[in-house]
Amino acid sequence: MYKSRTLIHVAASAALLAAIGIPSAAWADPAVQPAAAAVQPAAAVVQSTPAKAASGEWAAYIEKRYGVKLSGAVTRDQFAAALGKILGTASSLTETPPSIPSLFPQGTAVSGKLPVWEALSAAVKAAELKELAYTYSEEKVAAAWKKAGWTYTKNGVVPHQAAQELAAAFDSGLVAPAALAGVTADAATTADLAYRLLGKVAEFHGQTQNALGYLSDDDIVGKLVQAWNESQIIRAEELQKVVDEGLKQNLITGYNLKDTRFDPHFDPERTITYGHSDIVHAIQLIGLLRSEGIQAKVQLEPKTSAFVYRKEWGEPVQTEDYRVVPIDNGNHIAYAKEYDLSFEFASVEEKQRFQPLIFRYAKRNQEDVTGLLKGSWWQPLYYSLTKLEDYPVITNHVLKDGRFLAQTFSLNEQSAQVIAGLKKINPSVQIATYQFWVDQPFYQYLKGEYK
Repeated sequence: MYKSRTLIHVAASAALLAAIGIPSAAWADPAVQPAAAAVQPAAAVVQSTPAKAASGEWAAYIEKRYGVKLSGAVTRDQFAAALGKILGTASSLTETPPSIPSLFPQGTAVSGKLPVWEALSAAVKAAELKELAYTYSEEKVAAAWKKAGWTYTKNGVVPHQAAQELAAAFDSGLVAPAALAGVTADAATTADLAYRLLGKVAEFHGQTQNALGYLSDDDIVGKLVQAWNESQIIRAEELQKVVDEGLKQNLITGYNLKDTRFDPHFDPERTITYGHSDIVHAIQLIGLLRSEGIQAKVQLEPKTSAFVYRKEWGEPVQTEDYRVVPIDNGNHIAYAKEYDLSFEFASVEEKQRFQPLIFRYAKRNQEDVTGLLKGSWWQPLYYSLTKLEDYPVITNHVLKDGRFLAQTFSLNEQSAQVIAGLKKINPSVQIATYQFWVDQPFYQYLKGEYK
């Protein structure tokens, strides 16, 4: 047990063990996320896609997220297919995204040349800006076009309605006028411009990266604390019926609930996710990384950790951020507010510098905590979705309901048992699994080891 913690924090720690998903009496660290009745303030979701983002960044993001690869002049069918992939995952703006054929002028050949004005027009409609566009007077259209160095002509190559759409694209930030320097409205759409437009459509649907900012930002700590203060315990009633029963049967020792609206969508090659329950620890961790000259994007993902609070721990003290529900055997199921911090490092090399810093400054190896960050755990939890040397591999089991998910970790050899047990509880439940790389101390923790 973490003897330096209060009992309530020890219990919250058990949540991490909870996240493991293996029947064990070992003490855990908290790492659980909430999912379904969650009421998360919109202010805690911060989109981080700077207008100055290079087209190369957009290309990398669109290729990795949606599997879209473009080069040279882009055709209508290529652009239509790419928009379809984005709108297929975009339910944040409307329940029924516009159909792909409705985005393009009627009667045009799908495989033909895609003029710039058609690409802009389709992107405006895909981004749900057309109603705004049709409020534009001719004078306002001309003024907006001027920003791109274009001259609006009433009977020009671009139809009036499309001219309005282009004006809305310029004013709404869907395309930076500078990106059209030297380009005419009827020129062929290049892959560079297509990637920019696709990226912005994704952004307008909340499908791009979520980040509080960069480690080097002067206000990063303020944003971090605000996001933490605005988060709450998340409830996902339908998901919890299954995983709570798993807890009662000792099939799993805990799980996390999360809201996918807060997913960072970072590049997995350069990303590590770090779980904890103490916001001061997060503040100090950011200070540590800054002091080492490490640069990274930062996102706080609120989560709720659920685990069994045992009766021998004494009477639980409930707070707004820590709730318990009694179960038949005299124990309780505890739900604790926690977080994941995701870091997208500037390079893979920077990512590899993370673990040595944690081992030296954020991992307890003895009772004395001098020289460590506040709230350092015996078994910290951080992981990567891509391979890292000296990181063991474990399995995640994910259940989803809408935008919410419940996840529980286990050793690879125990995964089949976890899946079979959850399926027995609810034969219709869908369980997605994947393997990922976790730090050695947490791996030892999953094996039931104290240190």
